[in-house]
Amino acid sequence: MTQDVISKMAAARSDDAAQAPGWGTMEELFAALESPLLGYALRIVGDRSTAEDLVQEAFMKLHAQFEDVREPERWLYRTVHNLALNHRRDNARMSQLTPLPADSSRESCESNATDESPLPDEQIARAEGIGLVRLSLKTLDKRSREIVHLKFNEDLSYAEISKRTGLKTGHVGYLLHHALKTIAVELAKTGMTKP
Repeated sequence: MTQDVISKMAAARSDDAAQAPGWGTMEELFAALESPLLGYALRIVGDRSTAEDLVQEAFMKLHAQFEDVREPERWLYRTVHNLALNHRRDNARMSQLTPLPADSSRESCESNATDESPLPDEQIARAEGIGLVRLSLKTLDKRSREIVHLKFNEDLSYAEISKRTGLKTGHVGYLLHHALKTIAVELAKTGMTKP
């Protein structure tokens, strides 16, 4: 491409950005839209924790392609909508099985036939994966490690983490987003996940 064509494309992109309501950075977008998107996802899935995860996933997807998305607000709502519907569809397929009345012979056969423990190679792969995640966590700063711990070890919501740490809810989500992104990059370096 010639320099003139590149300049025109950049100018067109900046004109489009000027028309967008101030979404210059991911941080601005996150601060403005995290809460409304959370409410939107919550209305679809009915569970706050799931809604938080879906919004988090949408922002992570946007972060990976932020420069290419012309209308990030619209893109985020569409992505959250699709993720929420996929979640509902996937969970509708799962149904709770009620146990059959067991007689003693069936019970003894089933207990011998099913061994729930993982195979040795699966145990090794799991232990290796856990070790790699722990090493990746060490690359985070202290505050990010604390937020990851509160979210995944103590299963706290963003609001609960906010109360405990004194950070704003949106900031908790932002920090968690970047912590998970950092962990993903570290795991990709080890070959554990794809970049």
